[in-house]
Amino acid sequence: MTRHALENPQFYLTSAQDCPYLDDRQERKIFTYLVGEEARNLNNLLSVGGFRRSQTIAYRPACADCKACKSVRVVVPQFSFSRNQRKIIHHNADLVRTIRPAIASSEQYALFKRYLRSRHNDGGMVEMTEADYIAMVEETHIETIVVEYRKRVEGDGIAAKPRGELVAVALTDVLDDATSMVYSFYSPEEEKRSLGTYLILDHIRQAIHAGLSYVYLGYWVENSAKMAYKIRFKPLEVLGMDGWTCLD
Repeated sequence: MTRHALENPQFYLTSAQDCPYLDDRQERKIFTYLVGEEARNLNNLLSVGGFRRSQTIAYRPACADCKACKSVRVVVPQFSFSRNQRKIIHHNADLVRTIRPAIASSEQYALFKRYLRSRHNDGGMVEMTEADYIAMVEETHIETIVVEYRKRVEGDGIAAKPRGELVAVALTDVLDDATSMVYSFYSPEEEKRSLGTYLILDHIRQAIHAGLSYVYLGYWVENSAKMAYKIRFKPLEVLGMDGWTCLD
């Protein structure tokens, strides 16, 4: 991708498909390709404009008669952990976080399949093969990391590579002043840990430590039960017609 392509990216429109969030509606997306040496810079610009990344594509909803999907991000410098959120962090204090390059493993894929079968058995992703999973993780032209969480075992404080059971994984993009949680999954057998919430809280902790401004959480749909959890991470900004504003 050249500097000209960065300044004038080519956008395309998908065909209509069933909406995964709202019944009896269809969705269309506008997208462009993230490839080449300017992919990171373009992804930074598009993320601020409400786009999300999937492999080498940046996309956002472009539905003609619906604006329900709103891009949201946590305002890190102003974030204050609630009492319940602190309890969740404490409850998962036995987990060891390891940040790795965007390289897939069979161990990750096995956890990914267990998660999908338990939590999203009616979704299209449940049919993903290991090759599909590898592509999801590794096909990226920007800085992408895999954050693994394992149960601590004796010696993990010294060993270079944690050896405990893998219980959660987050695929995360690193932006100039933010991180963007592309996809995360976790052990369905560890329900009491509230791992979905913990992964977001831990990303916020990492962002605080790194001095970043935002953690992007993807899209929020006000009337979708699947997306309701995102409003628990306040202050949360939502992208609308007037730019980024704080969600009340």
